[in-house]
Amino acid sequence: MARKITNKIVFNHIKVLDAGAKGVSVAKAPDGKVIFIPNVVSGDVVDVQTFKKRKAYYEGKAVRFHEFSEHRIEPVCQHFGVCGGCKWQNMKYSQQLLYKQNEVKNHLQRIGKIELPEFEDILGSKEQFFYRNKMEFGFSNSRWLTESEIESTEDLGNRNALGFHIPKMWDKILDITKCHLQQDPSNAIRNEIRDFANENNLEFFDPRNHEGLLRTLMIRTASTGEIMVLIQFFKENKEKRELLLNFLAERFPEITSLQYVINEKPNDTIYDQNVMLYKGRDYILEEMEGLKFSINAKSFYQTNSEQAYELYKITRDFAGLTGNEIVYDLYTGTGTIAQFVSRKAKKVVGVEAVPEAIADAKENAKRNEITNCDFFVGDMKVVFNENFIAQNGKPDVIITDPPRDGMHKDVIEQILKIAPEKVVYVSCNSATQARDLALMDEKYKVTRVRPVDMFPQTHHVENVVLLERRD
Repeated sequence: MARKITNKIVFNHIKVLDAGAKGVSVAKAPDGKVIFIPNVVSGDVVDVQTFKKRKAYYEGKAVRFHEFSEHRIEPVCQHFGVCGGCKWQNMKYSQQLLYKQNEVKNHLQRIGKIELPEFEDILGSKEQFFYRNKMEFGFSNSRWLTESEIESTEDLGNRNALGFHIPKMWDKILDITKCHLQQDPSNAIRNEIRDFANENNLEFFDPRNHEGLLRTLMIRTASTGEIMVLIQFFKENKEKRELLLNFLAERFPEITSLQYVINEKPNDTIYDQNVMLYKGRDYILEEMEGLKFSINAKSFYQTNSEQAYELYKITRDFAGLTGNEIVYDLYTGTGTIAQFVSRKAKKVVGVEAVPEAIADAKENAKRNEITNCDFFVGDMKVVFNENFIAQNGKPDVIITDPPRDGMHKDVIEQILKIAPEKVVYVSCNSATQARDLALMDEKYKVTRVRPVDMFPQTHHVENVVLLERRD
């Protein structure tokens, strides 16, 4: 049964059926259309108030619960439901893994439409909280207010916030007290920066008027115990900047790398900015099987260090190296996978479009005394050609870990032309992975598939596929 309230439809006693895209759950309206509902769990029975109607679906929110799902648990975070970061925190972890495994299977079957082996069980994360090694927070002088605060007639006082952007609200920051994603002292560093800034009248950024001093905070941690903190200032104010940085250095002597950026641009990305070292060194070290990798402020590194190790072990296992193979590592980043498999390969060739990443890869290989890895900068679809292969040798195995958009069709065509015995395809987006697998089906058969959960409490999932040449 449905009723209208101020032009918004309310559907009563709707059973939530499944988890959908981007962590939003799915139900069916009485008219047969799909309803997308956040912050509910498959099995919940709810009244849904819609706030958007489209030709094929509604978007709504649960306004009343009649029955709770057996898969539901109590979220541990006080910010759950407002912060958009951990949308599945109200769902049992075993159920999260089931949905992730099914999503990969559905994408490969429905989009790929290729012959598939039996899937190996998804590898769950040992740590389901405090697993991220990198967090970014925003400063704002106009924090997000709760409904009760908006309705209150009392003076709300200080509106400064240091936390996360509210989903779809570019100018609103939710003030975060405790985040369950990164190990301490992450929470202590963030909270003490906010308190110190308030006590010393350091202006928080005004995103609408583009003014203020404090813009963003990045904290990176490593399994070695090293810590990087980077403060992004909107403008230079030497006295106030040094006041904050000196406080941090004194209060948290365990910080290995203390850095800052002065960024007057409209956006707060730092990749085109000069990063200034204030104290310590300009990188932290991560370690994996005795290999050490330097991570600077701009480096890409898998954000779940412990699970990245498991992902790389699966990748190496799928490659089945004997020590005699030439391996190409496409989209190598800072060369982490390349160096990780190098001990079991004759030679590894890494290719990446970002020059800084390749500089890091070469430096890490030197630090680790690895001599059988060569790294090259360039756009994959341009560099990866016949001349390149003639110079570096025909690969026996290709490992590819492309961005979310998947591989360019020219790269796929080149792989098909070279026809290595094996391709190990690591993906953070099984939909584009499925599309690419279909394009490779003429020459390659998928023989192994294993999803890996890198991000508990979210809908994101990695997937590793082994393709073997059809002879």
